[in-house]
Amino acid sequence: SSRLANNSRIVGLLAQLEKINTDSTESDNARYVTSKILHLAQSQEKTRREMTTKGSTGVEILLLTLENTKDLQTTLNILSILTELVSTGGGRRASFLVAKGGSQILLQLLMNASKDSPPHEEVMVQAHSILAKIGPKDKKFGVKARINGALNITLNLVKQHLQNHRLVLPCLQLLRVYSANSVNSVSLGKNGIVELMFKIIGPFSKKNSGLMKVALDTLAALLKSKTNARRAVDRGYVQVLLTIYVDWHRHDSRHRNVLIRKGILQSLKSVTNIKLGRKAFIDANGMKILYNTSQECLAARTLDSLVNTSSLIMRKCFPKNRLPLPTIKSSFHFQLPVIPMTGPVAQLYSLPPEVDDVVDESDDNDDIDLEAENEIENEDDLDKNFKNDDIETDINKLKPLQVPGRSIEDLKMYEHLFPELVDDFQGCDLISKEPKPFVFEGKVRGPIVVPTAGEEASGNSGSLRKGVVTKEKMSFRRDEKDIKGNDRTLSQQLDGQNRTVSSAHGLNNDIVKALDRITLQNIPSQIGQGLTTGVRKDYSLPLTVLMCTKSCPHNSTCGNTLFEGRTVQLGKLCCTGVETEDEDSESNSSVEHASVEIPDAPTLHDPDLYIEIVKNTKSVPEYSEVAYPDYFGHIPPPFKEPILERPYGMQPLMYSVQEALNARPWWIRMGTDICYYKNHFSRSSVAAGGQKGKSYYTITFTVNFPHKDDVCYFAYHYPYTYSALQMHLQKLESAHNPQQIYFRKDVLCETLSGNSCPLVTITAMPESHYYEHICQFRNRPYIFLSARVHPGETNASWVMKGTLEYLMSNNPAAQCLRESYIFKIIPMLNPDGVINGNHRCSLSGEDLNRQWQSPNPDLHPTIYHTKGLLQYLAAVKRLPLVYCDYHGHSRKKNVFMYGCSIKETVWHTSDNAASCDVVEDVGYRTLPKILSHIAPAFCMSSCSFVVEKSKESTARVVVWREIGVQRSYTMESTLCGCDQGKYKGLQIGTRELEEMGAKFCIGLLRLKRLTSSMEYNLPSSLLDFDNDLIDSSCKVTSPTTYVLDEDEPRFLEEVDYSAESNDEIDIELPENADYENSAPEEVLSDSESSRTYPP
Repeated sequence: SSRLANNSRIVGLLAQLEKINTDSTESDNARYVTSKILHLAQSQEKTRREMTTKGSTGVEILLLTLENTKDLQTTLNILSILTELVSTGGGRRASFLVAKGGSQILLQLLMNASKDSPPHEEVMVQAHSILAKIGPKDKKFGVKARINGALNITLNLVKQHLQNHRLVLPCLQLLRVYSANSVNSVSLGKNGIVELMFKIIGPFSKKNSGLMKVALDTLAALLKSKTNARRAVDRGYVQVLLTIYVDWHRHDSRHRNVLIRKGILQSLKSVTNIKLGRKAFIDANGMKILYNTSQECLAARTLDSLVNTSSLIMRKCFPKNRLPLPTIKSSFHFQLPVIPMTGPVAQLYSLPPEVDDVVDESDDNDDIDLEAENEIENEDDLDKNFKNDDIETDINKLKPLQVPGRSIEDLKMYEHLFPELVDDFQGCDLISKEPKPFVFEGKVRGPIVVPTAGEEASGNSGSLRKGVVTKEKMSFRRDEKDIKGNDRTLSQQLDGQNRTVSSAHGLNNDIVKALDRITLQNIPSQIGQGLTTGVRKDYSLPLTVLMCTKSCPHNSTCGNTLFEGRTVQLGKLCCTGVETEDEDSESNSSVEHASVEIPDAPTLHDPDLYIEIVKNTKSVPEYSEVAYPDYFGHIPPPFKEPILERPYGMQPLMYSVQEALNARPWWIRMGTDICYYKNHFSRSSVAAGGQKGKSYYTITFTVNFPHKDDVCYFAYHYPYTYSALQMHLQKLESAHNPQQIYFRKDVLCETLSGNSCPLVTITAMPESHYYEHICQFRNRPYIFLSARVHPGETNASWVMKGTLEYLMSNNPAAQCLRESYIFKIIPMLNPDGVINGNHRCSLSGEDLNRQWQSPNPDLHPTIYHTKGLLQYLAAVKRLPLVYCDYHGHSRKKNVFMYGCSIKETVWHTSDNAASCDVVEDVGYRTLPKILSHIAPAFCMSSCSFVVEKSKESTARVVVWREIGVQRSYTMESTLCGCDQGKYKGLQIGTRELEEMGAKFCIGLLRLKRLTSSMEYNLPSSLLDFDNDLIDSSCKVTSPTTYVLDEDEPRFLEEVDYSAESNDEIDIELPENADYENSAPEEVLSDSESSRTYPP
């Protein structure tokens, strides 16, 4: 009742005030009522909340009174009330005041108050304080202030009352807001504001640090204008700033004024944006000063921001150099079938031959500095601070545009890639559901003999039945003409190279001999002797160093555990000719009893099969050598690798051949003192695709090599080659049970250089030949997956490997998944880029993930035909339920998704979200939300569903908009590591990436439960997710989508739509919940699906 009384009290007072407004004679009354309101606002948060809630007219009444009153005390009372309102409640209340017209009324008040002589100090202090708080929330504030003449009022107040710090502080705060607009900045500069700021800032002093800080912030904003920056250079202020900086650096020994020191650096950063500023900085010995002060700051972590800003200024001012190369063109040339019409590649082809493509244009773009008049052309660039210009604002470009794009006749060329839609399985044996043991002896036609790839028959071997041995012939599709030199040994091919390596690095002779024995032909099969329970594959590498000379207590032979079996024992290896550790050495003891868990699946690495596949791979440089890491393979190490504290972040990877020969064939994170920075070599605009002012980058790191006489390889991320993919697919194909799993490997198309692009189809075989079982098989929804469109994002391939292995496993949940969906997978969209070592583009020199809107069949065949497959599915009314393209992200941590939503895009850009009348299903959020609960590396708060203009020709956006797949995603995996969940603080490894691929599958199983409830009109409670997302009924429009009846679903949790948001707190599921090994019934239990995920 007291709350009601309070509420009615404030309502009553506001009603009184409204009545007084209509009668100008009641000024005493207005003074009394406003003082009562002020008392309530000062003492009670609920009063402040009541006055700023949606629908409240309190603020409007106060502003109207403020506009009309002539009484000084009433004015001061209302200003005090407004100060109370905006001092708490974050930016929302300031925005509320702006929406009610507060900026205009307060600027008008400033004008009127300035006419008094002298102006009333308290009115000025209060008005400036409030305006400084609400100004940043008003997009048009800069223009309003200029039109009202407020700029000079504030500036003159500061000039006339320089010693009155109580008045100067709010004035400076408001000047800082004015200066965010470049036109205002120039105008204030003409009236002497830059000189005025240098009267306020000065050497170290314990007094007035707050004033100094605001003055520096204002100065840094003002100096972003080139006109003001030139003014500062002409008056010698660059030298002054450096002198002041050194003085604060010397005296601030306890680091209590870091913000002031940072402010001085920010002003230097602004002034050095122009060429004159950079020259003045170098002439004033700025490089040496900032270098020395930075060195002294390195010891304290709290000063990192100073070191970073100093480094940025030094890099910017360091004289740029021409890259010390005659040309940026590769020594290899690939002739394109057609030349692109537009874009960087077209520009390169159109250049006359004499053009210098390494020319140093570093400072050209600063030669013509804009004059103030030009700056005024941009009437209000403050808007840039309020929205991301890249976000698509045209609703018509966001609405689905489902047109086939190609004729039905044309799309019929893809019919043969969908035999599952017509196959009646009459010739198939569909009876047995027993998993088939994975044992075969493979022989390849030609001179190559591949060792048997059977599986060790051990107690924990789930897929191998005792005493049963089956054999299967394995064949390879080979090109018609054999590549010449097939029967030459690798040792012949590498002979010259190995000799040079040997002499150059003083390589241990045994290793050279051992590595020389890696051969491209006639490797005999080695069958383990004396095994009664099945065939044991001896993987013995053709290396003498790996043959055992004495027995081990835990293994019958050592060499064959290098790549084989569920568990690799990592103890002392009884091998000769290899450098082995001392028994008491640190590295040995740390891994002596460690073991590497290999997933319950056949081992997919086969060195000799790998070499065989490499021979059929076409590269522009015609590579003829196999790197040892590719030959030996990679097993994830048994230890976790933390993210480096300082220097921060990600380490490169190293592979030691000595370690591989010691049964540790793995890439591990290595290196300290890691630094990645923009260097002083400028990129020509030709090299940068027409952009000027771009630089090259340098990476430096320190490595201690673990062994002498070693061969070591370095990589940006865990390598995954085209041949590795082909090998893995062949192994999966030869290992699967054809009575249980429907597996097809087709060639989608050939790439520009003639390599095949594999297309994989995985689902479950129909239960029987019965009509209903064949119908169920054909009517399963499609899931369409792709990966590795960017060759440098190798982590995408490891995630895809995890997905493929999970889909082919004997796990009951995997079988359930196969029975639920048909998977169409293109595991490598850019084989040529991968083979030739590109980082982002294909052999046409283009980013293939920007070609989806109109792919050229000659230049972008993999994209053209992948889009064709999707267009075919759309044409036969079999739209995929989910499309997901796997990628890697070089700057963000964790794994996350980008999706597409009209509503979230509009919410992101529109002032009034409610004006958007689009009816949209929020189902696009379901899968990421599921993954955030079941995949430890996945982070929901990094996900974004906003459509940007620059991404309109990516797979995700085109498949969503043109093909009509609502759940169209890009799944981004970090190249670095995680900062949340189970892997927080750890760098990501292949085990975690493969796990993510498997968890993605499990997520699809959960999604099936939710979508089938929509299909069959099951109780809507399944969709309510404990009512924390959608508070409406759904009407079904198709098996894959549902539409909300009301326009705007009620989000009880506030949805943060920014792509960079990182603050969502998710409910953690119990760590011990093992989703992979649970039976399908558990995975799909109603209770779980209904309680878990607000999409």
